[in-house]
Amino acid sequence: MSDITVAIVGRANVGKSTLFNKICGERVSIVEDTPGVTRDRVYYETEWNGKSITLIDTGGFEPKIDEPMYVKMRDQIYIAIETADVIVFLCDVTAGLTPDDRDIGQMLKKSKKPVIVTVNKVDSVGQKPLAYYEFYELGFDNDPIAVSSISGTGTGDLLDEIVNLAPEKEPEEDYGDAIKVAVIGKPNTGKSSLVNRVLGEDRMIVSDVAGTTRDAVNSKLSNEFGNYVIIDTAGMRRQAKVEDRIEKFSVLRAKSAVENADVCLVMIDGNAGVTEQDVKIAGIAHEAGKGSIIVVNKWDIVEKDDSTTRKFSAILKDALSFMDYAPIQFISAKTGQRVDKLFPMINTVAKNCSNRITTGTLNDVLNEAVTRVQPPTDRGKRLKIYYMTQTGANPPTFVIFCNNAELFHFSYQRYIENKLREVFGFEGTPIKLIIRERGDDVK
Repeated sequence: MSDITVAIVGRANVGKSTLFNKICGERVSIVEDTPGVTRDRVYYETEWNGKSITLIDTGGFEPKIDEPMYVKMRDQIYIAIETADVIVFLCDVTAGLTPDDRDIGQMLKKSKKPVIVTVNKVDSVGQKPLAYYEFYELGFDNDPIAVSSISGTGTGDLLDEIVNLAPEKEPEEDYGDAIKVAVIGKPNTGKSSLVNRVLGEDRMIVSDVAGTTRDAVNSKLSNEFGNYVIIDTAGMRRQAKVEDRIEKFSVLRAKSAVENADVCLVMIDGNAGVTEQDVKIAGIAHEAGKGSIIVVNKWDIVEKDDSTTRKFSAILKDALSFMDYAPIQFISAKTGQRVDKLFPMINTVAKNCSNRITTGTLNDVLNEAVTRVQPPTDRGKRLKIYYMTQTGANPPTFVIFCNNAELFHFSYQRYIENKLREVFGFEGTPIKLIIRERGDDVK
C-alpha cells in the first residue's frame, strides 16, 4: 500500500493526463485535444522523497452536464476524491478562472481533503502571467502552484507540496498471533455480508450498490477456532449511488488488503458465475504469494441439481488454473450456510503458508522424484539436479541447484512442485521455486 494516494481533478482539457504522464515518466493515460477522452480513473505508482505515491488520473469534471456519460464520469471522480489523501485541482491559466472551476473548488472544499490548486500551461519561465493570480480567488489555504505539464516545469514543487500536505498514517497495529484474513472480490459479491456474519454484528454497511465500501477496516475476532483479524474494505461513500462499471477501484482495494493479509478469501458470486474481474482479483493474491481460499457466495439462491457444485468447481478450476492449489468452499453469507467451515480451512492454509521442511527431508523427496521421472535432455545435454533447500516461507520458497538452469523446463518444475504438494500438502498456498546453477548465490 502506497504512503500517499493523489487524485488529479479538474475540468476537461486542462491537461490532467499530460501532467499525469509527465510525473509517471511514460504515456500511461491517453492524451488528445478532445474533452472527455479520459472517462475512467487510471492509476500509477511512483515515488518522491522516499514516499510511495499512487496517482489517480480522472476524467474531465463537468458539474452541470447531466448526460449519462458525464454522470458516470462524475461518479468515477467522486470515488477518486474519496480514495485520495491529497487532491491536485488542475486549472488552465490560458482559460483563466472559469465558473466551472469555482463550482469544482466548492465541491472539493466539502471533501475536507488537502487540496493543491495547480495552474497548468504556465509554459514561460520567470514572471507568472496575470491570469495565474486569479486562482487565489478559489480561497484555498495554500498558494497555487504553477506548472507546465508539457515541459515538466513546477512538477517538483508540486510533488514536494503533496508530500508536505499528506496526512500521517497510523502505524499498523500489532495483532500478535492472530491470522490476518483479507476478504477480497469484485463489488457486490457479499464481502461485507460475510464479515458481518462472522463478526456477529452489522460491522460493515451492506448495500446492493456495487462498491459501497471504501477504506480497509480491520476487525478483531476470536472464536472456538482461534484469533483472527478480518480485513474488509468498509466505509460508506457520501453519494447514495455509485456505479463503478469498470471496477478498477475494487482492484486497488484488493491490492491494499492483500498486502496486509496472511490468507485471502477470494469471494465469487455463485449466482453471477466467474468473470474476468474475478480472475484478475484472484491473480493479485496469487502474485503476492498469499494463501487463498475460493469462497463461492450466494449458493443458497443458485438453482441446483446433483451435479451443480461439481460443474461450478470445474469452471473455477479452469478459469483459475494458476490457483489450482486453493480449496473451494460454497457458502451463503446471508443464511450462514457453511460459513463456520471457513475457519478450519483458514487455519490449515495459514499453517501451510508458514510450513518449513528440513533440507534432508526435501532431498529425500527430490531424489525419489528424479528417480521416477528422469530430468529432461536437450541436444544431448541432460539436466542434473544436485539438491534443494527451503529459503523462506509465506509463501514456501525453495531453491534447487542444477547444472544448467535453461534445461530445467517449466513442465519439470511443475512436476517437482506437484511432488512437494503430494508429500507435504501445501493446500491453499502457492509454492515458489527458484532455479540456480551450482555456484550461484542463494538470495
